[in-house]
Amino acid sequence: MELKMNKWDIIYIPDNPPRLPNQQPTVDVFASLIEPKIANTLVRRLNQIAPLENLRHVKRIQKNGIDGGKPRLSVILCLALESENQSETIPKDLLELINAHQLSPFITKVAKYAALSKEEWDEQCKLWPTSYHPPTYNIDGITGFSEEDSQSIFNLMKFAIELALPGPCHDQVVNAAIIVDPSVRQVIASACDQTCVWDNPTGNSILETRHNEQVGVCTAYKSDSNGVGEQSLSDCKGGDHILSYTGVSCLYPWRWREQQPCAGSPHYWHPLRHAALVAIEYAAARDRRLFPGSNSEGQPMQGDHMQSSSMSLPAKRQKTETAKEDSDMVLKTCTSLPSEAVRPYLCTGFDIYLVWEPCTMCAMALVHQRIRRIFYAFPNPNAGALGSVYRLQGEKSLNHHYAVFKVLLPEEILYKRTT
Repeated sequence: MELKMNKWDIIYIPDNPPRLPNQQPTVDVFASLIEPKIANTLVRRLNQIAPLENLRHVKRIQKNGIDGGKPRLSVILCLALESENQSETIPKDLLELINAHQLSPFITKVAKYAALSKEEWDEQCKLWPTSYHPPTYNIDGITGFSEEDSQSIFNLMKFAIELALPGPCHDQVVNAAIIVDPSVRQVIASACDQTCVWDNPTGNSILETRHNEQVGVCTAYKSDSNGVGEQSLSDCKGGDHILSYTGVSCLYPWRWREQQPCAGSPHYWHPLRHAALVAIEYAAARDRRLFPGSNSEGQPMQGDHMQSSSMSLPAKRQKTETAKEDSDMVLKTCTSLPSEAVRPYLCTGFDIYLVWEPCTMCAMALVHQRIRRIFYAFPNPNAGALGSVYRLQGEKSLNHHYAVFKVLLPEEILYKRTT
């Protein structure tokens, strides 16, 4: 008998895949016992001739205990490269240093990657001391949501699913995206996949028509009672037949090349118009409409204007900023604008709700938009960039990072189809 899911739930997707503390990958290094009095001299020289570029989390010196009243120290000399005779891989400059101080190299193991938790760090230090830097940012939700916030998230995800179900080709589901200002629980923009765009009888594309419908959407959602559970793609059914997911752009990013036109519908293909990108476009159009004097539509910002804007609107919001600071950046209502209202910088501080986990293209676009949190309902086993295939949120080289959450849906939502 199949167990029915009747509750909602929100799961945080960490920046890196979970791993057991005692099963962390290691690498071999050359190390040697040294006299404490030469430790500083050796470390300075080793940092010059054999820097540990990919092992910055590993400490160079290890204290082995007390021997005869003085500490015993070991130092990492260099990485031990894979070879039949590893000692032959030691650089010439390092060999001269070893001979000069009469060192006796030996091979030991150290942690290959920096610790993601205190438990991992404790295990790493059993091999060799490492540094542990816990996250310095605190995005709301990583440590849990209040009941009020949870209800708001559930209602917004329900809205996204309702947008996604009635796809353009009868039973074809698409992805849907909703950009929300969490400080006032207000929808900024919403959109569906538009890789296949139809023309209406007036000669204007459906893209423009949908733009007019969605840009002005600013709805405040009230909480109601919802039930929780896990879901899979096969659970989403419409009536007596299974819905088709081939229209989900992020799930099948190359499918547009194989799609056939829907009967009787003039259209054209646009492979980049995924739901998240269209929602970003709508959010930008909304800003241009509400703040017509901040920048002329279609014209790039000039240097002077960019500089003055950066004085009042931070170009790169830091991860440590609070939700209150984010709320000061955005519009409070769509119908009435206070005189001091300032055009938001991109989507800084906003959340986005997606029915399907975004692909890499969409996930990177959300990085550039300074999105704060991403919520999605279904994983994307084909091209998911936030947990299923890649974890873009854990890429340290990026200049912005967001928190990612998966929303588990109750069964009545999975089986419901709007008509």
